[in-house]
Amino acid sequence: MKKRTVILALSIITAPGMLLADNGFLDKARVISSQPLYEIVRVNQPEEHCWSERVRHRGGSRSDSYTPTIAGAIVGGVVGNQFGKGRGKDAMTVAGVLLGGSIGNDLGKKPTQGYVTSERRCELVDNYREHEELVGYDVKYKYKGKVFHTRTDREPGKFIDVQVSVTPAGGYNHGFREYD
Repeated sequence: MKKRTVILALSIITAPGMLLADNGFLDKARVISSQPLYEIVRVNQPEEHCWSERVRHRGGSRSDSYTPTIAGAIVGGVVGNQFGKGRGKDAMTVAGVLLGGSIGNDLGKKPTQGYVTSERRCELVDNYREHEELVGYDVKYKYKGKVFHTRTDREPGKFIDVQVSVTPAGGYNHGFREYD
């Protein structure tokens, strides 16, 4: 920060010459120049990016009829009946029916082809944007023949309020009073 030879401060009160304390008052100083100050601000505005993606699905198998299963059970029962004697013959017939039905079911299935669908996929993508933002003004002003600099948050116009503080030099501070 720049050194100042006189204590000056920006004041909200705009009445010139108004008494602030026993040793200070407000006054006006002429503005020589006022330059806007900008900063680059970076802001993220995420965007959703979507696309269609082709997805291949594997084929399965299907059967429109129970005929292969029934035929397999009949053939299996006949074959199973040819083996065994007595109660073993009945068990072999049941086993033949079950095994033949299962084999007939498997042989009766028709393989289906795979298929393709279109599915929507989305993702958020960072999108950084930069822009200039006004952050204040660099003000150069003149007071009592001397030039000063300050920074303000708004354009000051032709004049800027200054707070002037007066203190005796050299330790002569014995009951200072302001006289009209």
